[in-house]
Amino acid sequence: MTTPAPPFDGKAFVRTLSTAPGVYRMIAADETVLYVGKAGALKNRVSSYFNATPKSARIMAMLSQVARMEVTVTRTEAEALILENELIKSLKPRYNVLLRDDKSYPYVLLTSETWPRIAMHRGPRAVPGRYFGPYPSVMAVRDTLNLIHKLFRLRNCEDSVFRNRSRPCLQHQIGRCSAPCVGLVQARDYAESVRRATLLLEGRSDELTGELTKAMEDAAERLDFENAARLRDLVASIRTLQARQYVDGRAADLDVLAIAMHGVQACVLLLAFRDGRNLGTRAFFPKTNGSDNPEEVLAAFVSQYYGEQNPPREIILDRDIADRELIEQALSASSDRRVQIRHNVRGERAGYVDLARRNAEMSLAAERTSHAAQHARAQALRELLDMPELPKRIECFDISHTMGEATVASCVVFDAEGPVRGQYRRFNITGIEPGDDYAAMHQAIYRRFRRAMEEREGLAAADGGTQPEVRGVSAGDGPGLAPDQGTDATTPGAPASVSAKPSRKHPRASSELGVLPDILLIDGGAGQVAQARAVLDELGVEGVLLVGVAKGPERRPGDEELLLPDGRSVRPGAESPALQLIQQVRDEAHRFAITGHRGRRQKARNVSRLEDIPGIGPRRRANLLKHFGGLGGLKAAGVEEISRVEGINDALAERIYATLHGLDARSE
Repeated sequence: MTTPAPPFDGKAFVRTLSTAPGVYRMIAADETVLYVGKAGALKNRVSSYFNATPKSARIMAMLSQVARMEVTVTRTEAEALILENELIKSLKPRYNVLLRDDKSYPYVLLTSETWPRIAMHRGPRAVPGRYFGPYPSVMAVRDTLNLIHKLFRLRNCEDSVFRNRSRPCLQHQIGRCSAPCVGLVQARDYAESVRRATLLLEGRSDELTGELTKAMEDAAERLDFENAARLRDLVASIRTLQARQYVDGRAADLDVLAIAMHGVQACVLLLAFRDGRNLGTRAFFPKTNGSDNPEEVLAAFVSQYYGEQNPPREIILDRDIADRELIEQALSASSDRRVQIRHNVRGERAGYVDLARRNAEMSLAAERTSHAAQHARAQALRELLDMPELPKRIECFDISHTMGEATVASCVVFDAEGPVRGQYRRFNITGIEPGDDYAAMHQAIYRRFRRAMEEREGLAAADGGTQPEVRGVSAGDGPGLAPDQGTDATTPGAPASVSAKPSRKHPRASSELGVLPDILLIDGGAGQVAQARAVLDELGVEGVLLVGVAKGPERRPGDEELLLPDGRSVRPGAESPALQLIQQVRDEAHRFAITGHRGRRQKARNVSRLEDIPGIGPRRRANLLKHFGGLGGLKAAGVEEISRVEGINDALAERIYATLHGLDARSE
């Protein structure tokens, strides 16, 4: 029998601290991080938790779970703010306000290559180049790209298309691309267009128009009237853009933020202006974890959101927040320019604050209505499946392919608040007979739950053999809580942490793949469900309700048949809230699988098969495509005709012909 650990002595821990700035972490007995905070003076801030001053129920509940604390000393308070944001993002503490946004932000990407491409980008910034944004909506990105293409005629085609063009495309014919793919523009001129587009994207349109005006006048003096007229039209287009939207009579670069709260539900609305253009609004619903203080929630949002995104020169808030000057200082340092955070504004800016506030209230009302309906559907599902409590985590698998080609399985995750898009997963299925949905389902579920069981076994070994209950977590706990690793995520030059007791390494028990769902939905009939059951039995997964979702005889929404764990099958009907929730999850899994399948299939088709042939480089590939007018003409040609192309000998022609027709090339 293990002896319970003594309660944490906060006052004794405070005596070990200094008044230096830094970050403190409160850690529970199971090594999950409860709270991360910053302090200008660690001793003073931490001691405030353990004095006689009355505290809220939320703080008291948090303190009752603290088993130990760790601190990291930093050189400045601004460094403490940066480190706090990094730790909140990586550890997702249970009692911190968390910025919960499942969608990746849309950016404008300008690639770094000889002939740069400009396009919209979402997701990880893996492609080399410059990223401009984030933009509040996809529509704002498309409007910007439309403008760039009209003004500067930069390409937007994929590299595989760009490398294999033999004649200009439609974009060139309608005046939206200068056709660098076929050499209709000089590299120097294209680079100049890229530089000018960059000035516009950076919000330096005044500098750009001044430069273009001077170039127009120089061209007129040289009697180059055609070029002067083109520059004149370009200047006129940019000035028309500038005239569309100004703030206080000038082209502003600012964000307006307003918060609306109802209990512990919060909505922060962002109204963005860049170079005077109104880019629209975006509503965020941060996870307050019990906090009902709008100033605290807004302060957490500002520091976390702009810790990841490039801040504008001016941020206007609908109320003052704690540490405003400190956040302003940290954002200015990180962006290498002065960033102002203001809250008491007049004139036109006050009107924008009021607009943002009203939109925040409407967005919160709509979210509350949606949340109430989601809760009612979850309650109905609990009753249908005879569960003791509401499901906290639902996962659904679906398979997508086209006649066996590019098979992709999807796994989507829903919690009490709806989809958790950050935990969606796709599995590229390989090594099976094309079109075998049963084998594809078996492989996908095996790969997902094998990882979960490996993590649970690792955690059990670390805890001395006790099997942990790593289940779907409640909305208050937050999925994917990461226990502290016993290491110090410090800023450069910061000294090591001070701990109430020696840290011990602990495996990451709660990554999203290590959490078991309460309900596992399978989009399919008895065959797919049998494959899923076989995998769960093989891996020893217990406590997961397995439900099949089979389409009705006429494949009509509302006629679905549910295959329940006890062997029964039921048809709840289209009016059933439980079935409506299942349909929502199933349709999301279907959408996610189809999107992945189409992307994988298109990627395979976009890559020229010539690129896989040894001995075919960019020059020979261009010669072939130019000679035959494209891949279709090349595929229709015989070996002798292919060998007549410059740089192609007989052996290479045979390899090309064999590759394009799926044959084995004859030995040379």
